[in-house]
Amino acid sequence: EKEIKVSKTDPDSGYMIRDGKPEGFFYLDHRTVDMKYNLITDVHVTPGNVHDSVPYLSRLDRQQTRFGFKVEAVALDSGYLTTPICRGLQRREIFAVIAHRRFHPKQGLFPKWKFTFDAERNLYVCPASHELKYRTTDRKGYRQYASDSEHCKSCPLLNECTHSRNHRKVVTRHVWEDSKEWVRSNRLSRSGKQLYRKRKETIE
Repeated sequence: EKEIKVSKTDPDSGYMIRDGKPEGFFYLDHRTVDMKYNLITDVHVTPGNVHDSVPYLSRLDRQQTRFGFKVEAVALDSGYLTTPICRGLQRREIFAVIAHRRFHPKQGLFPKWKFTFDAERNLYVCPASHELKYRTTDRKGYRQYASDSEHCKSCPLLNECTHSRNHRKVVTRHVWEDSKEWVRSNRLSRSGKQLYRKRKETIE
């Protein structure tokens, strides 16, 4: 179990460790800005060890309830690209644009996008055109798709695919991954690009 540091002088604060930020006990100030008039519409303070994405949906709902806002679209940085937020915005029918976050695979291995998901058959197809079939879903909602090690062990692309001892490649996909893909398509659309460009100009 992860140890949580607690300040002896200010136990309500949270111990923050972030790239490019000072390390220590802090609070975080989460703000929402209206893009049309560039006004701050919400301020919420949390301990420094609470990720920005955690209070987002509840603060969005609070503003809509309290002020009667009809939120049509939101533009967020990559820290908010989480599956629950994508799912929540899609279910609220709010057009969402969230910056892309790059995940670097192990050096020399294929990135995940090289594996094509076949929704109709509920499986992935690898760069060598072999199928990775569904096996199970873990407690966090990630479905696991695994290759056939008998195919993989003689595959010429094996060393670029996996370093596992059993020669089996496993790819995961969250049960709400469709919502994340919806956000990605928004970001790449013409209106999505305009929206995010405006966010950079008026908010940052």
